[in-house]
Amino acid sequence: MKISIETTVKQDYRRVWAGFTQELFDQLSPPFPPVKVVRFDGCRKGDIVHLRLNFLLFRQDWISCIIDQQETEQEIYFIDEGIQLPFFLSYWHHKHRIIKQGNYTCIADEINFRTPTLLTDFLIYPIMYGLFAYRKPIYKRFFKP
Repeated sequence: MKISIETTVKQDYRRVWAGFTQELFDQLSPPFPPVKVVRFDGCRKGDIVHLRLNFLLFRQDWISCIIDQQETEQEIYFIDEGIQLPFFLSYWHHKHRIIKQGNYTCIADEINFRTPTLLTDFLIYPIMYGLFAYRKPIYKRFFKP
């Protein structure tokens, strides 16, 4: 399944890139499930992000590795890929794009995910979409001029 969500912020794209820190990551975490950051190396190739999701009665680890990071005069991006996923996911590939648009920046989340079955792909899709749409006002507030 594919999800693409774009958010425009009034900030230089290099400043937005510099803002992709654990502080931002903590703010982007949804109210449920609560997420504890176990490890956050950063957003460069080879970095690891380890999360612990708390579903009240049980916890699930989500570990992703940054498999690529590139920078041009128009765009900076990095890709995280799941190496240990919660039970409801069997594949995770997330490209974070920070795209220069004059004095503005477009933050684009391009997600590809799979669950154990096609049926659960469709059932999980609206939840995953909502979790990333939830980020839009946070990005706007965090990167406000």
